[in-house]
Amino acid sequence: MDRNTFTGLFLILLILVGSTFLLKPSQEQVKKEQLHQDSLKAIKEGKIKAPTANASFTPQKSATADSAAIKGAGNKAAAPQLVTLENKELKVTLSTQGGRIVSVQLKNEKTFDKKPLILFSPEQSKFGLTLTSAGKQVQTNDLIFTPSAPSLTVTGKDSSSLTMHLAYAANQSIDYVYTLKGDGYKVGYNLVLNNMNGVVNAQNNQLTLNWAASLHKQERDMKMERTYSTVYLEDTEGNVNDLSLTKDEEKNFADKKIQWVSFKQRFFSNVLIAKDGFTSADVSVATDVNSNDVKQMSAKMQLPFSGANTATYPMEFYFGPNQFDLLKAQGYHLERQIDLGWGPLKYINRFAVLPVFDFLKNFNWNYGLIILVLTILLKVVLFPLTYKSYLSMAKMRVLKPEMDEIKGKVGEDNPTLLQQEYMKLYKKAGVNPLGGCLPLVIQMPIILAFFRFFPNLFELRGQSFLWMHDLSTYDSVINFPMIPFLNWDHISLMCLLMTISTLIQTYFNNQTSGATGQMKYIGYITPLIFFGVLNSYPAGLNYYYFCANILTFSQQYFIRLMVDDKKIHAQIQENKKKPEDPNKKKSGFTAKMEEMMRQQRQTPAIQTKKK
Repeated sequence: MDRNTFTGLFLILLILVGSTFLLKPSQEQVKKEQLHQDSLKAIKEGKIKAPTANASFTPQKSATADSAAIKGAGNKAAAPQLVTLENKELKVTLSTQGGRIVSVQLKNEKTFDKKPLILFSPEQSKFGLTLTSAGKQVQTNDLIFTPSAPSLTVTGKDSSSLTMHLAYAANQSIDYVYTLKGDGYKVGYNLVLNNMNGVVNAQNNQLTLNWAASLHKQERDMKMERTYSTVYLEDTEGNVNDLSLTKDEEKNFADKKIQWVSFKQRFFSNVLIAKDGFTSADVSVATDVNSNDVKQMSAKMQLPFSGANTATYPMEFYFGPNQFDLLKAQGYHLERQIDLGWGPLKYINRFAVLPVFDFLKNFNWNYGLIILVLTILLKVVLFPLTYKSYLSMAKMRVLKPEMDEIKGKVGEDNPTLLQQEYMKLYKKAGVNPLGGCLPLVIQMPIILAFFRFFPNLFELRGQSFLWMHDLSTYDSVINFPMIPFLNWDHISLMCLLMTISTLIQTYFNNQTSGATGQMKYIGYITPLIFFGVLNSYPAGLNYYYFCANILTFSQQYFIRLMVDDKKIHAQIQENKKKPEDPNKKKSGFTAKMEEMMRQQRQTPAIQTKKK
């Protein structure tokens, strides 16, 4: 092993060790995790009872709050009752306490362990107005409402409404009007204040609407689900903002009116849309490591209150999947909360990958087959780049004996002169040394685009293919206790196959390009690093990379049958015999390399004159 190879491997080792140290969990995180594990152990042993709710969301007492300022027949202390709204897709549960939605079940979906999919529960949610009356603060979340019907079931093309009524006097009240259609994921919500202008004191002519929920775990991998869950919101000018995905955060948005606020999970969203907009919103997201829920989200929104006799605020909820076309059909740009990547990646996924994927869905094939066909189409489109890359590597391989001869004559002690001689050879032979790299660089945005596309693809959720039971999560073939620092507790079979195929492809690429030294070893180390990163990513993503590797290898095999090294060598020799055209414009790379070498030759001469 020469000095350069050793230096390269040593630097890679430093990067790996350094990244392990930097990614090491803090002492506080270790203590929290230990506390969580101790609590689970105590629950299993029966030493303590399992908590029924997140500590951040304590259950409300039924109508025991001091509501003397807003008091009527509908606010007498009574046990809260549940009212059900139901259509083809949703089962929405309301409570007379607060008149609010306390639970939502998506009837056509299941959790990863095949249980009913409930977005949130009564104990982990709040919703209601914060009012000031007679100098006292009142939370409507604490008060008892009267429903207009015990339940509501809507089918077909029908639409119906149910009102939760909070009376103050004969002609003074607060009404929550819920509207449901026979199908769909929307629940209409109209907030109506009837003649409450002399009762409610609105600070700064604003009403405060509070919403909070601790969202239940729906997917197999809690870490992955938390990675893609946070609060999103859009202002009335169409600008979408979001809170941090990785840390607790609070933000105030008061510059522009807010159109909607979304408590988004990886594959499902809870969205509150204000048709006339909220004046402002204070939103927050937090992760409780001791909770079995994904994240805790809250929003405090301001509504304008002019003091009119009747104030109506038309709103609607969306409780449903994060499927791009479905969200887009709801209006208000709800689809923008799906992360398709940044910069060019977003446009590649939005205007190239997604339309092709939607077209293939129309054939009703298995999604594993759709991914395969999508990969084949992509490789066909990129075939000219693949061919050009292979041809360039083949030329460099043919030139290698002459390059070795030059290296033997010049030696390694004068790298500037060596590169200068190499450049002369490239120029005479008509070979671009970067010709094999540029096509690969052009393909990188597409590879990265798929890295953001598949983890957010709702269609893969619960879809099986071959041994993979769910293409939206990892396919563990071996499970074991968590390995510290690496955070591994399984081996994904598809990720393993993808890594092996990448190593095989790297071997044949090295044979084609004639790579030597540290570059040869880096090619083998990179797939191993990717294995560590992609081991917990969706099987659908690793399956795509595996298919891409196999198809690339197949293309290179057939290209190799088509390309004759002897003909390439003969063409290079013909190029070397051609007289140099003085009017031929140099490529940017050649001109830059020659300028760099000229400056390097001048530097020693300048230093000698100074001496």
